[in-house]
Amino acid sequence: MNRRLASRERANSRGDATRQDLLTTAEQLFAERGIEAVPLRDIGVAAGQKNHAVVQYHFGDRESLVREVIAFRASLSERLRVEMFADLVARGQPQVCDLVRVFVLPMAAHLEQHSHYLAFMSRYITERGGYRGLESIGIPTNTVATLRSLLGRLLPGHPVAVLDERWTVVMTSTIHTLARYQAVLVSGGDLGSPVEALLEDLVRFLTAGLEAPAGPAASAGARRPAVSRASRARGRSKTA
Repeated sequence: MNRRLASRERANSRGDATRQDLLTTAEQLFAERGIEAVPLRDIGVAAGQKNHAVVQYHFGDRESLVREVIAFRASLSERLRVEMFADLVARGQPQVCDLVRVFVLPMAAHLEQHSHYLAFMSRYITERGGYRGLESIGIPTNTVATLRSLLGRLLPGHPVAVLDERWTVVMTSTIHTLARYQAVLVSGGDLGSPVEALLEDLVRFLTAGLEAPAGPAASAGARRPAVSRASRARGRSKTA
């Protein structure tokens, strides 16, 4: 009985190691070549697996694999973000720049992880038009959603649609910028300033964008009453 249990535990351990190798390999290939451009078989081969269907065995399909990669890496930044947010709440009186910092700095932790997560997420955002399709794994996370809610309280004069769009710009711009920083660092290039200084300037830059007054077109659109689909249909029928 003990021998069978030990054998099962070793098999589970090998399975976990294989799954981990597949995740990191997929992350790298997706980042380098594009999410849709990489055959699943290539991921298994690059991970040193002889079974051509090993990715399907562990993850099912491409979309499940993509979500698993994101969930695996996002756990690190979310853990750091929760700690920073708790400190922010304890201090009280948060400012817009504090909310931006709580989003940006945990993402910057991936610069030091020797991972391809930032480049991978930059690809995902570009190919998928943002974070669409990740709701099932809690992306954006609860903490990020709370930051967005607090932003509305700090900037009550800004239309909701404007803040939604600007917050999306904050999230996507952060990913693209950090991915560029990492590419320069990996290549041995010079960023021109210390990473810490660049991150703080990025926070200030994004904060200024959030706090900027809404343009007249955006403000007018926010004040315009919503027209229901049924009303539009009735209008079209009258003019038909």
